[in-house]
Amino acid sequence: MMRVSALALRIVTQLKNDRRTLAMMLAAPILLLSLVYLILGDSVPVVKVAVVNAPVELEESLEDLNIMPRRYDENGARRALEQGEVIASITIISGKSYIEVDGSNPTKAKVALAGLEQAKIGSMSSRPDLASEVSYIYGYEDLPTFDNFGSTLIGFIIFFFVFLVSGISLLQERTSGTLEKMLSTPIRRWEIVVGYVLGFGLFTVLQSVLISWFCVYILNVMMVGQFALILLITLFTAVIALTLGMLMSTLANNEFQMIQFVPLIVIPQVFFSGLFDLPPGMEIFKWIMPLHYIADALTEVMIRGKGIVTISLDLAVIVGCSVIFMILNTLLLKKYRRI
Repeated sequence: MMRVSALALRIVTQLKNDRRTLAMMLAAPILLLSLVYLILGDSVPVVKVAVVNAPVELEESLEDLNIMPRRYDENGARRALEQGEVIASITIISGKSYIEVDGSNPTKAKVALAGLEQAKIGSMSSRPDLASEVSYIYGYEDLPTFDNFGSTLIGFIIFFFVFLVSGISLLQERTSGTLEKMLSTPIRRWEIVVGYVLGFGLFTVLQSVLISWFCVYILNVMMVGQFALILLITLFTAVIALTLGMLMSTLANNEFQMIQFVPLIVIPQVFFSGLFDLPPGMEIFKWIMPLHYIADALTEVMIRGKGIVTISLDLAVIVGCSVIFMILNTLLLKKYRRI
C-alpha cells in the first residue's frame, strides 16, 4: 500500500508541476465545449433562395417558413447559385415553377425545395396542380451525405495524420540529440527545414494519391472535376500540415505534449471547414483556418467541377501559409544551436 501511495503521490506532483498538461486537461475541454455550443447550440440552417419572377406573396410565405428570399434577375440568380450565395432559385412562368437547386448541400437543398413547394401554394401566379420543373446545377437529388462531407473528410484526414507524424518525428530528432548534432555542423537551419519537408514530402505524395484514389474509386465519393486537381490540393494539404506539425514540435518537450496540440490546433478547424453553419460573429475566424481553404478547394473541384482558376486563391493561401511556417521553423531552430 505504501508503494502504491508513493507512486500516486509522484504522479500528482509530476502533473502539478506540468502546467501545460494541467491546462490541457482543464482548459482545453472547456474551450472545445464552448466552441461546439456556440456553433451548434442554437444552430438553424440558414437557407437563402433567389426569387426571379414571382409575386410578393411567395416571398412572404418563404419568410414565414424561415427561408430568406432574395430578389434577382435571371443572370444574377444563376450567378448567386454558382457562387453559393443562395441554395436555390425559382421562376414562375404561366403558373409553372422552374426551380434550380445547388445540390452540393443535400440538407439545405431539401429544406429549400420543401419550402418553395409549400410557398407556391399561396402564390396567386402559381398553379399548384402543375408540377415544378427542378434542375440541379451541382450534385443531384438525394445526394448521399457522405458525398457532401467526403471532400472535407479527405482534407481533414490527410491534415491530421501528417501533422501528427511530422511533429512527433522532428521532436524525436530533437530529444535524441540528432538535431543538435546537425546544428553543430556547417548545415544551415533553412536547409534542415527544407530537407525535412522534401523527405517527408515523398511519403505525403504517396499518402495523397492513395487516400484520394481510395475515396474516389473505391468509396465512390462524388467527383465531377479533374482527379489531377484533387491530387494537387491534397499534396498542398500534406505540405501545410507537415510544416505546421514541425512548427508545433518546437514548442513541445515530448510526444505527449505534441499530441496535446491536436485538440487545440486540428480539431477546432473542423468547425470552420464548411460542414456547419457559423453564427455571424464567428464567420471571421474561418479565414485564419487552413482547413477552410483546403475543404473549399476540394468541394469546388469534387462536387462543383470547377477548375484551377476557381481554386487558385485557396491554393495561394495554402502555399503562403506553408512558406510562413517554414520561415518560422527556421527562426525557431536557432534556439537549439548549442555549439
